[in-house]
Order: sequence, then C-alpha cells, then structure tokens
Amino acid sequence: MTKQAVSNRPAFLDQLPAQLFIAGAWREGNSGSTLVTRNPFDDSVLAEIRQASTADVDEAYETARAAQREWAALIPAKRAAVLNKAADYLQANYDDLVALLVAESGSSVLKANVEVSGTIAATREAATFPTRVHGKILPSNSAGKENRVYREPVGVVGVISPWNFPMLLSQRSVAPALALGNAVVLKPASDTPLVGALVLAKAFEAAGIPGGVFSVVIGSGSEIGDHFVGHPVPSFISFTGSTPVGQNVGKLAVSGKHMKRVALELGGNAPFVVLADANMEQAVRAAAMGKFLHQGQICMAINRIIVEAPVYDQFVEQFAAHVATIKYGDAANPENIVGPIINDSQLASVQGKIEQARSEGAREVLAGEVVGRVIPPHVFADVTSEMELFREEIFGPVVGIVRADSEEHALELANDTEFGLSSAVFTTDIEKGVRFARGIKAGMTHINDITVNDEPHVMFGGEKNSGLGRFNGEWAIEEFTTDHWIGVQSTDKQYPF
Repeated sequence: MTKQAVSNRPAFLDQLPAQLFIAGAWREGNSGSTLVTRNPFDDSVLAEIRQASTADVDEAYETARAAQREWAALIPAKRAAVLNKAADYLQANYDDLVALLVAESGSSVLKANVEVSGTIAATREAATFPTRVHGKILPSNSAGKENRVYREPVGVVGVISPWNFPMLLSQRSVAPALALGNAVVLKPASDTPLVGALVLAKAFEAAGIPGGVFSVVIGSGSEIGDHFVGHPVPSFISFTGSTPVGQNVGKLAVSGKHMKRVALELGGNAPFVVLADANMEQAVRAAAMGKFLHQGQICMAINRIIVEAPVYDQFVEQFAAHVATIKYGDAANPENIVGPIINDSQLASVQGKIEQARSEGAREVLAGEVVGRVIPPHVFADVTSEMELFREEIFGPVVGIVRADSEEHALELANDTEFGLSSAVFTTDIEKGVRFARGIKAGMTHINDITVNDEPHVMFGGEKNSGLGRFNGEWAIEEFTTDHWIGVQSTDKQYPF
C-alpha cells in the first residue's frame, strides 16, 4: 500500500490504515486489483487499497458467524459501552473527519459537519438499543401453557453503503445491528471507502469491539458484489443505493439457495410543493437548501419543485435570484455550497440531463459553465410531466419547476412518479398542509421544511420503488431482530393419539 502526499492531504490519513479490516486485524486484500481513492475536485490521491477477493468475503463472514453468538450473549451494558466509546472516538476526531469527508466525497464543509454530527447521533441512539429490546408473554388456549415471544438478533448482517452520505449511511445500519447483538460485515462504495467504512472500523477498534464482530471488505461490485449478497452466512442484507442495483440485491437475496431478509433504501424523486398561500421567502430558501446541499447528490434531495399557478411566476423569479447567490467550486472553501460531482460517470449523467432539458423545451432561467467536475446550479422553469427532469432522479445541482393549476393538480403531480421517499409542502395553513401531506404516497413528508431530513430516533424509509423496510429508532430494532416463539407447557397435556 502506498499513499501519495499532496498539499491538501487530510491529516487523519496518518492514523487510518488503507487496508481491509477482517477478524479484528488490518491486512491487505487478496484481489489482484487496487482501488485508488481520489479527491473528486483535484484528483489528488488519498489512498491506494488492495481490494478484497471472494475468499476475503468468506473469511469476514465466517469469522462474523463465529464471533456473533458470544457478542450477543454480552450483557446489554457492555454492548452499549462499545457503541458509546465508538461515538467518543468519532467526536474526538470531529474536525479531522469533516476534512476527510470534504476531501474524499466532495462534501461542502456545511454538509460534512451535518454528516459527522449525524453519524455520532446515530451511534449514540444505537447505544440505547440493547436495553430497548422487548419480548412478549401471551396467553394460550392450552391449559398450563405459556407463550413467550423473544426478540433475538438476526445473526450476521451484510451492509452495502453508498458514496453520497457514506459515513452516516453506513453507520445507520452498522450501529443498530451491532447494538442488537448481530455481527456485521460492511462493503462500502468504491468512491468513498475511507469515510464510508475504514473510519468506522478504526472507531470500533478503538472502542474494543471483539475480533470478527465487525469487518470491512472493500472491493468492486463486479468481483465480490453478488458473492457478498448471496453468501450463505448473512441472514440479512441492508443496502442503500440506486433503485436498479437495489432491485438486483433484493432478487439475489430472496431467490438464491439461502434466502435472507433485506432492507433497501433506494432512489427518490422528491416533490417540493409550494401552495398559493405559502410564505414565499421561506419556500424559496428552503427549496435552495433542499436542492443544492451536497450538489443535489442525496436520495431525499428536492427533484421537482411544483408551484401553484397564482404564485408560480413570483416563485421562479425569486428562486432563480436566490440560487444565483450560491457559491460553488472547491468544497474545501467553507463559502462554497456546491462542490464537485463525485466521479466522471455521474458528471456525464448530470450533463446529459441538462442537455435533455434544453432539447425538450424547458426554459433555462439559471445556468453556468462546468469546470472540471463542478456543475454550477442550473434552474429550469416550465417543466412538464413528460420531461426527463420530472420523471428521473437527477442526483446533481439541477432542478425543474412545474406549474400546477390547483392544489388538487399539485397533489396529482407530486404522486406522478414510481418513487416515494421524501416530499414537502409549503403552506401557511398547517392543517391544510397535513391533509395534503397525507395524500402524498411517500414514506416521509415535511410541512414547511425541506425534503432532506433524518433524525436518528424517527422512522426513515420509502414507498413504491424507493425501497423496503425502515431505519432508525424503534423501527431499526424491529428490522435487525427477529421473533422467536417459545411455547412453555408446564403441565401434562392430553394428546388425542
């Protein structure tokens, strides 16, 4: 393993091994390929990592299975202590982790602070789970019998995490699963292996987690992806990423020889609805924040702005003027809100959507020159439901504004999508907002707030092609445990034969 020193190289790399973490040990992968992770703004090399082979995946899962039972048998306070110590480690290295997120994922300083804070909060919340697992005692129709339902760990959990909020969206599954007595093997996105996995391995190592309970394998999907999902050891696969890949993960998980449970947090096409009575200044500022945070590379990011006709022209004018003040460029500059797109493939995708919007006749009210991987905010008005900007997830700093003839038409437009993750509606009539929100077919809807919301104790998840399952709080406890019915017959029972 080698590292290339550059002038803006994050200091935290000096204490972070660029290796796999398996069975409590740092070591090189056995694949013949090397992953080079770079700063997406200037292409400077952050680390080179020998990738995992299928044999490395086998070892990680087998050691997880061997270690899980003893880990689950620990008293709740000991598992909680490991989680809290991991959170302490993250907190102690807060500023360095912000810098590393900026460097590896192209996060703005604002977004990186949100993510590190959220990761620590998710870890603290998970630390409360060991004492929040409750079974039930149910009556029986058989004399002398008691029905006990125990909640047990599912066993070994495989986690596949994305590159956009890599640290938080890894820990959102890893921490609850560990807290509840499971062992975990994490496969991060290839664009962000440092912040998406190795930082967490370092935190749990510092917290004293037993060897094998948590492992990290870094490798290409083409080499280890299907093997990771279809492996006989894990009984649960948690995946966060695109809908097409997630659909394949789900298919592999349930159609193979070894069926397993899945949680899939997939794509979105979030509507942001502005009704005629909305506070316009608040709606404009919220729309800018919810769209352009992290370059729009968030599954919950505003994808379509739907504005009721009486205030449509006013909103377009004020929104374009406000977005024009957003600074963009190197994410390391704290003044810049929009930084680089994560990689060339995603860059080409977003640029293609801009060209498609122009060709389809959308009115371009704000644009700018693309420099390197930095795309300035682009705003299109007069978008219709037939256009690609309306139908497809953008995952970039581009947004379309749609005119709605009425409140009913706005709701119809909001629901005109195969996705159903997050959504929002702005109105000064709160109860009208609640009625409108309940009509949206989505897992989450926010009134007078942005679509990008995540609190560690509140349910997170989508409907339709936005996924299966729920994360956070009590919902995570349900996901990462399973029911076991123990029937206790304490008196002799008469059987008919």
